[in-house]
Amino acid sequence: MSWYDTNLVLIQATITGLLLALSIQIPLRMGVFSFAGVGAYGFGCYAGAVLVLDHQMAALPTILVTTLAGGLIVLVLGLFINRLNGLTLAMATVAFDLIIGVVAVNGGETTGGATGRYGVISDFTMGHMWTILVVVMVLVALSERGKLGRRIDAVRDDPELASSVGIRVYNYRLAAFFVSGLLGAAAGAMNILVRSAITPLDIGFHLIVLALTMIIVGGSLSWKGAVIGAVVFTWLPDVLQVIGEWQELVYGVIVAVAAVLMPRGIYGLYVEAKRAVLRRRRTRRGAVRAAVAAERARTTDDDEALAEMEDDLGSPSVTPGGSMGANL
Repeated sequence: MSWYDTNLVLIQATITGLLLALSIQIPLRMGVFSFAGVGAYGFGCYAGAVLVLDHQMAALPTILVTTLAGGLIVLVLGLFINRLNGLTLAMATVAFDLIIGVVAVNGGETTGGATGRYGVISDFTMGHMWTILVVVMVLVALSERGKLGRRIDAVRDDPELASSVGIRVYNYRLAAFFVSGLLGAAAGAMNILVRSAITPLDIGFHLIVLALTMIIVGGSLSWKGAVIGAVVFTWLPDVLQVIGEWQELVYGVIVAVAAVLMPRGIYGLYVEAKRAVLRRRRTRRGAVRAAVAAERARTTDDDEALAEMEDDLGSPSVTPGGSMGANL
C-alpha cells in the first residue's frame, strides 16, 4: 500500500480543514471578524447527509446545492449583523454556530438527534475532491492579486478611505459573508461524503478554535498561510501520538510559542525573512555601485588633472621648430 493510500484519511481531513480555515481567513482579509463559516460547515455536513440519504442525490449536485444554500444562509446573517464590528461581530457569529449545533441535536429524524446521521455513501471520489480544491485555491489566489486584491486590502486597512475613493465597503463585507458561507458549506458537504457519518459533537466550538489556530499560526493574510496551518494542525496530532498523554500539553505549547514569536504566522515570518534578504542584497549592490562610481570619478579627476598639467607645462616634442629647436 502506498503512502498516499495509507494517509488518505489525513489528506481528506487536510483538504476539508483548509476550506474551513479559508472560510474564516477570507473575511478577516476584508476586516470582517466572522466565524460564520464554521456554522456553514455544520450546515453543510447535515444538509449533505439529508440530500444523499433522504433524496438519493448524487455527490456533485449535493455539494453544489449545499454550498449555495450555505452561502445564502450566511449572506442573510450578514445582512442583519453587518453593522457590527470586532468582538461584537465575532460573538454574534459564534452564537450562529452554536444555534446550528442546537438545531442538530433537536432536529429529530432529519438530523438524527444526538446520534447524528450515518451511512452516507455516494459516488464522491478523491478526483472530485482535488478538482474542487484546485478551483477554490485558484480563485482565492486571484483575489489576492491585481485591482481586486488592492481593494480588499483597502477595505480592511482603512474602510473610510476606501469608501471615499468609490469602493463600496458594504458590498465587500457582504461578499465576505457569502464567500465564507460557500467555503464552509462546501467543506462540510465534502466531509460528510468522505466520512459517511456526522454527529453534533463533530460541529462543536472546537472547530472555531481549530480553524482560528490554523490561520493565526499559518498566516492570516494569505491563502498560503491557511495551507500551512491546515497541514500543520491536521498532521501534528498524528505526529504527537508518540508522546502519549503529553500530547495536548505539547500541542498547546507549540501553538502558544508560535503565536507569541510569530505574530504574523509562519508564512508572515517567511515573507519578512525574504524581504530582509532582498534589502540586504540591494544594500550590497548599492555599496558596490557607489564604490565603482567613486573609483570612476577618482580616475576621471586624475586624468583631468594630468591633462591640465600638460597644458600648463607644454610638450617639448610638439613643435620641433619652436624655442627648443632655436636654442640648439
